[in-house]
Amino acid sequence: MRQHLLIPTDFSDNAWSAAMYAIKLYANVPCTFYFSHTWTFLNSGSRTYISPSYLTPLKEKCKKQLEAVKEHAQKMSANEDHQFETIYNEGELWDSIALAIKKHAIDLIVMGTKGATGAKKILLGSNAVTVINKIKRRPLLLVPNKCEYVTPKNILFPTDLSRTYGDELQPLLKLAKLHNALIDVLHIEGKEELSETQNKNLETLQGYLKDYEHRFNWLSEYDKKSTAIMDFIEQNDINVLSMINYEYSFIESLTKEPIIKKIGFNSKIPFLVARRRE
Repeated sequence: MRQHLLIPTDFSDNAWSAAMYAIKLYANVPCTFYFSHTWTFLNSGSRTYISPSYLTPLKEKCKKQLEAVKEHAQKMSANEDHQFETIYNEGELWDSIALAIKKHAIDLIVMGTKGATGAKKILLGSNAVTVINKIKRRPLLLVPNKCEYVTPKNILFPTDLSRTYGDELQPLLKLAKLHNALIDVLHIEGKEELSETQNKNLETLQGYLKDYEHRFNWLSEYDKKSTAIMDFIEQNDINVLSMINYEYSFIESLTKEPIIKKIGFNSKIPFLVARRRE
């Protein structure tokens, strides 16, 4: 089945790295890659009116850059079943993404986690944080700055087992199936400490994973989930981190200050964020 991937770009090196990661990740899969750029003019002066003669060349420059990115990506792909399209919009990034999802039946959004500005506030990535919080209908793959592609053979899935499971697991399962990857389920408590609800959810999760190579890991000596996750990644050669963005979940806390500043969350591996479709 053909996959439809949306790759927002600000023409930074990191955005290109994310695009290359996506192309390599789906190297053997029929795909349509949509390179999207959302043009926004920030008026730093006091003028309320900006002449079209000033704005039009700026817009045209972005359109040419977007076309150049597409052409470069076409040259980098060796799969004849890879198709490349461009989407140019004006306004807000999340509005552009939401429109693309609806119009092009997007399966996955792939973004770099650090933009071109290098501003101190960009840690997980200000745009990435915005998309995590606002785009809740499709999975998001965040590719860290200067990430080198490694075929995902070990995927980490941390969970507190507090919620039942459903279609929000599909992005994780599809990625694992695509590359025959091992799914490492991580629960940061001892197994003997599970509540009745958690045990039921564990049984449900085991049912979803029965056809996939997986193992369960129990860590009870950590006070901070972030530390446990990062340590597990380093100690177990994890290639992709996957989490579900439920309301009031751990991911929500990661996207709020000062937690991001405190832990940085500067993982060297891609971060797959999924959410139950509404």
